[in-house]
Amino acid sequence: MSVLADHAADYLRLRRTLGSKLKRQGEELAQFVAFCDATGATTLTTDLAVTWARQPEGVQPVRWAHRLSAVRGFARYLAAIDPATEVPPRDVFPQGHRRPAPYICSDTEVRQLLDAAAELTPPFRAATTMTVLGLLVSTGMRVGETLALCSSDVDLAAGVITISEAKLDKQRLIPLHPSTSAALSAYAALRDSLFPGSKAFFVSSVGTRLSYSSLKQTFNLLAATVGLRTAELRVRMHDLRHRFAVRVLLDAYRSSADVPARMTVLSTYLGHSEPKNTYWYLSAVPELMALAAARLEDSQPGALR
Repeated sequence: MSVLADHAADYLRLRRTLGSKLKRQGEELAQFVAFCDATGATTLTTDLAVTWARQPEGVQPVRWAHRLSAVRGFARYLAAIDPATEVPPRDVFPQGHRRPAPYICSDTEVRQLLDAAAELTPPFRAATTMTVLGLLVSTGMRVGETLALCSSDVDLAAGVITISEAKLDKQRLIPLHPSTSAALSAYAALRDSLFPGSKAFFVSSVGTRLSYSSLKQTFNLLAATVGLRTAELRVRMHDLRHRFAVRVLLDAYRSSADVPARMTVLSTYLGHSEPKNTYWYLSAVPELMALAAARLEDSQPGALR
């Protein structure tokens, strides 16, 4: 086997150990390595990857994009081993829809968002926005699930939220930290003083259920205010859910916990349809990928050459 083939085998072994099947990508990567070996290439370059990706003629460019994507993941891994490696850019071919990489807000950035929310007017709008964002940060709930909550779904005495209108019609329970329960209790008391008998947990300043469009507009305003929404950066509300998941996994790796077991629990907690949707965070966040690679190397010395 060539050096590139060895590295490709190590890369696929790592990704599969982390839960990815990579059947199609594995086949395509093997074809790419064979192409490189046939041309005598020992270093992965953008020109080499693009030339290989567009070999199938008479297909839509999106097919070329998928092939190049398989090489791009390998190139990011290989660049840490061979600095001469070039990572092909994403915009070589039209790709259609692709899952955006998450932006993981720091504790300071979250605090800045909440502080900016506290300055909103009227005061009840500020309280609603702060509480919604705080719940998203502390629980990793989906925005739609949060806005769909009814007062009866939130058991503040037990510290549990029941998500009835979940994605894929799956009902699940969300345990709350005491500080989260306290914040929700304070908001509920304020809401009931202004709009007694509200069926919706989160309401607007006129007492109607808080809408997604209204919250999104407010969030974008806050993000722009604190520098998280610029011409180059587009932080989304959904990134707060990503932040929660990433922090759970980082804590698991740093504390030497049983990551596969923790991953299964996290997948269920987040309401993912299958664990692979949770494993995506490992490849989407470089720090997690590095920790996963280090854990594998420690458990299988020499596995990643």
